[in-house]
Amino acid sequence: MTATLPDRDTHLVERLLKSSARQSYDPDVDIDWSAPEVPGLWFMQPERMSLYGTPLWDQLSEEQRILLSKHEIASIASVGLWFEIVLMQLLLKDVYRSDPTTARTQYALTEVADECRHSTMFGRAIGHFGVPAYGPRPGLKKAAEAAGLVFRGASMYASTLIGEEPVDRWQRDMMNDERIQPLVRMVSRIHVVEEARHVTFARDELEKAMAKPMTRRERLWHQTVVAQAAYGTMRSLVHPDVYKSVGIDPMVGRRAALGNPNYRATIAWMGEKMVPYLDEMGMIPASGRNRKFWHASFLLPK
Repeated sequence: MTATLPDRDTHLVERLLKSSARQSYDPDVDIDWSAPEVPGLWFMQPERMSLYGTPLWDQLSEEQRILLSKHEIASIASVGLWFEIVLMQLLLKDVYRSDPTTARTQYALTEVADECRHSTMFGRAIGHFGVPAYGPRPGLKKAAEAAGLVFRGASMYASTLIGEEPVDRWQRDMMNDERIQPLVRMVSRIHVVEEARHVTFARDELEKAMAKPMTRRERLWHQTVVAQAAYGTMRSLVHPDVYKSVGIDPMVGRRAALGNPNYRATIAWMGEKMVPYLDEMGMIPASGRNRKFWHASFLLPK
């Protein structure tokens, strides 16, 4: 017997279902995978790269910088792919307990279908670039596996926004940038259009969760999960091994990136719309250990 979960805003999810039917993509058809790379074009914006503005960046040739952009975007895409697989598992657990006749459950299944296509698209793009699927570092994988056993309600949807909104802002900036490879721009456009619906759904679910009575202990638990998600996700976007592609020792490159004011500002910019919202929802404490995690993620500048 399935449990009927609250479906207070049927109008919203029905609108999302109609939008999904009206404007969704098939990456196998809508992307020209046979198109060659365009010489001289970047794979991501140079000013958003982790080493931009550092002495290490100054030592690289233009060709090396473009090569590093290919590896950095592959790293970010592979973390995004991993995150979407985690999200699909969480959504399916939710669906498993839900009434399949409701618009909410049907939209959740639609989102899973979107994420399946996105994961395939990211995997295919990384393969097309001919670079490794770096993925998240082992520590984040283990933490996510442990958290997956207890993710629920507010922390689930707040963490969903952490995985979706910063990347969405970055890709919105990139998809119209003519310095960027056409294939990358199209992948970004597809993801932005479809992720906008996912963000709307996650925000609505978070607001519903936060409207329910919650003890101080429960709120602290959710805040802890979300703070660790912010730290782990943003610190994992650029895998240290990407720097090997241009002859930089991975740990030297990582230290330079984490200490780079420009890169820290980029992460803060990516979360500029999301962080005030999560703060308003009570997911970011005013002080304490969890706020330190937020500062260390670079999403919340000191």
